[in-house]
Amino acid sequence: MFSQLAGLPPRTGFFFALRGPAGLRSLPTGSICRKTRRGMVSDGRTETGHTMDFMRLLKSFEELLYEVTSWLVFYPLTLWRAATQPFRMMNYADRELDDRPEDRFADMLSPPLFLLITLLISHGVELALLERLSQPNLPRLLEADSNLLILRALLFSIFPLAMAVTLMLARRVTLNRETLRSPFYSQGYVAAPFALGISTGINLLRLGGQTATPAGLALGALSLLWYGAVQIGWFRRDAGLGWLRAFLYVSIAFAVSITTIILCAVVIVTEARVWSV
Repeated sequence: MFSQLAGLPPRTGFFFALRGPAGLRSLPTGSICRKTRRGMVSDGRTETGHTMDFMRLLKSFEELLYEVTSWLVFYPLTLWRAATQPFRMMNYADRELDDRPEDRFADMLSPPLFLLITLLISHGVELALLERLSQPNLPRLLEADSNLLILRALLFSIFPLAMAVTLMLARRVTLNRETLRSPFYSQGYVAAPFALGISTGINLLRLGGQTATPAGLALGALSLLWYGAVQIGWFRRDAGLGWLRAFLYVSIAFAVSITTIILCAVVIVTEARVWSV
């Protein structure tokens, strides 16, 4: 009867598996058993396995906690060196990519992570300076801070991508995934300070006022001049170009970046409004 209620075939229920109430015998605590012709046997999974899984999870959390807290040391150091010694940091990125994967960027943040943390900080600055009600009317899909952060990361990544591709064209190097990696990582170190300065300057302009407006204009102009000067100098060093040709290549790459960002932003926001309906 119990077998039928449990949906099991006759004589294969729980009591028959234990050979009837008279043959009931104790099983190992915490074991998972399966039925065979000879009765119930353990499949080897015990509480020890669950303990090991918990210890692995605890070890992973320990590594994650150390990695995140180490950013408090290495992010300011990376930002300072990228802002004051941009050429040295770009050469550093080229050298690190030649090391083994586990040894790369041991004393600095990697360029993609550095750019992502910088955009996260600029987003926090925006939330601190501006109230949510004063922000533009965004689609519901982009109202979440995580989605907006991902969008900004994608858009600002266009700058190092465009500069890296233009540099390879100037050097007449074959373009593929492997050859593009090195200049893209190098450009990531200088794109982060530029993104932080431009984002903060725009936020100050949106805040307005006698102090915030001039400060926003000054910070935006200084960031733009710094980024342009670094790019021209890097094109001259890495591609062996003169001042005029380097300026032309950088101007083309910057114009392509701005155009692509505007087009991508329009398309993404339009699609987000459609999906939000």
